[in-house]
Amino acid sequence: MASRLPDAAGLEKECREIHDACSQPRRLGLLLAPRCPSERQQIRATYRATFGEDLGAAMQRTVMANQENEVISFFQLCKLLYLWTLEPADRDAIMAREAIDGGMTVAGYRTLVEVFTRRKQNQLFFTKQAYLARFRRNLEQDMVTEPSHPYQRARSDIIVSWWFEQLLVALATSHKSHHDELSQHIAKCDARRLYDTKNSGAGSVVDEAVVLEMFSKRSIPQLRLAFCSYKHIYGHDYSKASKLNNLLALKQNGSGEFQESLRVVVKCIYSPSKYYSKLLQRSMPCASQDKRLVTRAILGSDDVGIDEIKTVFKSSYGRNLADFIHESLPETDYRDFLVAVARGSTTS
Repeated sequence: MASRLPDAAGLEKECREIHDACSQPRRLGLLLAPRCPSERQQIRATYRATFGEDLGAAMQRTVMANQENEVISFFQLCKLLYLWTLEPADRDAIMAREAIDGGMTVAGYRTLVEVFTRRKQNQLFFTKQAYLARFRRNLEQDMVTEPSHPYQRARSDIIVSWWFEQLLVALATSHKSHHDELSQHIAKCDARRLYDTKNSGAGSVVDEAVVLEMFSKRSIPQLRLAFCSYKHIYGHDYSKASKLNNLLALKQNGSGEFQESLRVVVKCIYSPSKYYSKLLQRSMPCASQDKRLVTRAILGSDDVGIDEIKTVFKSSYGRNLADFIHESLPETDYRDFLVAVARGSTTS
């Protein structure tokens, strides 16, 4: 998509408006909401050249200044705008750390899956570097060795499937293959392996070892191609097959943890626009209790592309996304920012 930003002089003027609005989150939100990631990148560069500091640093001060603000939605808007103004790598690093600090709940693992499946190898490298620079820790090691690991806790509400962790480790390994060219032949072979591993005998379920090996040896784009081939050959999404296998596993041994964990990962890889559309649809009704879910939904949608998300949301739920958000949330500056993001630019 062609940039909708003005020329150099106009861009500097817009950055001065943004600078003046840094202590006014509502005004700042309405200025930045229509801007896609590439446009915000240009704004960050011009802001840095004009004022000698990062826009994210300016917003971080606003967050710190409003930590004790009695209007919770106002503080939440400040936090969301801070993430909105950051480089993608820094944003992902912060979200990953919050997921790990939160005790590695199911929601935390899903956050990490979202980070690992929507980034290319070179982008994920910068995320790991940002994580190391900010927290002096290794992201991949923290995913499995953080002291707040669920095995060390007794509360059943935060215990996460061991298989989710294994899938995450496999995904982290898969990024080493991102330089490989896509192969239709390999995709078809993998699709058949996925089919065979759940149909090798009467009442059989997915062979975890086969899936983990495949995930660790294929790039994310190659896995996406395999899932596309699966649907082309067998006439249904692999995520639907995983759902059936989950029910079968529950019936056979009382546990469908691997199948359920796998389904989340497959949906993230195979159709990000559908995944984030559903996340938006789920997150708005419970936004007052779970702002992190809203943050994951809106930032993930921004990465995929708001225009694409709007189209898929309309197709899936028969609703305009901006109208849905407007009707789902109480009237606050936080809601108005989300609505402005969903509407995008009138010239897009």
